[in-house]
Amino acid sequence: MTESPLLPPGRSGPGTDAEATDAELDRMAELALARGVRTVALGRGNSPAAARATDGFARRWEAAGGTIICTVTWPAKAASWLRPATRFAAANPDLWIMAGPATGWAQMTRRLLWSTPWRPERTLAFAALGTRPVISLVGAHNLPGLTGPTTDGSTWHISAAATS
Repeated sequence: MTESPLLPPGRSGPGTDAEATDAELDRMAELALARGVRTVALGRGNSPAAARATDGFARRWEAAGGTIICTVTWPAKAASWLRPATRFAAANPDLWIMAGPATGWAQMTRRLLWSTPWRPERTLAFAALGTRPVISLVGAHNLPGLTGPTTDGSTWHISAAATS
């Protein structure tokens, strides 16, 4: 990474916050269940679309017998994102689930990588975060194993080979 986990001035992701589709929400739950995990921590930006995405996942997850151990919301703008990153990582779930918006997610993820034991390979992220422009805010080389559903219900994945 750089001398600071903060994005350089002027760098940001898409300005819109995409709604999660039913196919995306169903696939997110399937991906989590396929990993055999029981506990998840939900992390999301402070936006209505991100709240709806994590709420939709939570309903599916709990209906399948899974447990949500915490929900952490982070701001779009902050001095460092250290507090939410520390809370999110400290939950130490079987799996972390993340929802946008893009710029806040990138800032949070950079702080997670910089300051916590959080691991991208133990994380699923919604489709809006799995695009090349959004991933480039953090750097694919920093995110091997990060996976998530697409809006049509298939899967995206950042492979270790793609990051070297």
